[in-house]
Amino acid sequence: MTADAVELAPAGRARVADAGAGIGLDELALATRNHGMPLEALRYDVTPPGLHYVLTHFDIPAVDPDTWRLEITGAVDRPVTLGLDDLRRRPTVTSRVLLECAGNGRARLEPRPVSQPWLLEAVGTAEWTGTPLAALLEEAGVSPAAVDVVFTGADHGVERGVEQDYARGLPLAEALRPESLLAWGMNGAPLPPQHGAPLRLVVPGWYGMAHVKWLTRIEVLEKAFTGYQNATAYRLKVDAHEDGEPVTRIRPRALLAPPGWPDFMTRERFVRAGTVPLSGRAWSGRAPVTRVEVSTDAGKTWDDAELAPADPAHPFAWRPWIHRWTATPGRCELLVRATDEEGAQPVEQEWNRQGMANNLVQRVPVTVLD
Repeated sequence: MTADAVELAPAGRARVADAGAGIGLDELALATRNHGMPLEALRYDVTPPGLHYVLTHFDIPAVDPDTWRLEITGAVDRPVTLGLDDLRRRPTVTSRVLLECAGNGRARLEPRPVSQPWLLEAVGTAEWTGTPLAALLEEAGVSPAAVDVVFTGADHGVERGVEQDYARGLPLAEALRPESLLAWGMNGAPLPPQHGAPLRLVVPGWYGMAHVKWLTRIEVLEKAFTGYQNATAYRLKVDAHEDGEPVTRIRPRALLAPPGWPDFMTRERFVRAGTVPLSGRAWSGRAPVTRVEVSTDAGKTWDDAELAPADPAHPFAWRPWIHRWTATPGRCELLVRATDEEGAQPVEQEWNRQGMANNLVQRVPVTVLD
């Protein structure tokens, strides 16, 4: 396979559920294969690997780390082939990086785009250990005419009628950022299979689709990459016939760690009247978060939360926030939103056909008991 997808049949359009339609069995099958981070895990600065969100497009491939090789090809002076030990002997960096799936929140859109039915749990922050990508590309001798760098994984399947290896193109400037890593470790241990073992790409600030797992090939191109995962998937468009805009960096978001205790089925929260501490995390891949606000009356009024200062040691991680709420008996809805220098999270949905980069504010129903 080349980095370009092979079309078996005309690629189907992204599906949109009829108004009021329930989750289908195909969506349920995706939801059982993939999993989100329980929001109570927002308490951790670094998400334990078993709680970190997982999205696998096709199958988790069987990769033997002893025979696995990474190829760097294309518009380079010196093609390179490396084994895992070769990479581990190179300069090593550990970076704390937040990852969020581009489809996070999709299931709450109306009408609902039919795909992995994420609520708001498709997120996590881990410490990734690996070697900087830029040095490898420089050693290979990137062509002065290079435009994109394509990353291909070992996972293979069919999406909307198109057979393909999972492959994503990244602008050369992003690939050459000093923060972009080829990672073989997660939270001080080898990468787990579901997180891309033996090697994955980590591109701080970008939605999760760019962090290619089970990496086998890096190809430098002198033209823009037009493979399926760039040209068809991960596009912001309302009409099926639009080209749309590409999904790139993570939009601002704040999440509230669930207060009190839940109802088993509805997940509605219950708290006692009085002072209730609210806390959570906020992040943005576009620019630093400048503000977090909390509403305890369904968005009629907003109060500033206390946002922890940015940590220069971890510029690509989420940031904690806290707020003290004086709760009175009755039912209410809590909202939380983050703001960066480009703007705040929307209170009303900004719909797109694939349900991508949706950062609609979180709404948490709460019953305050007397």
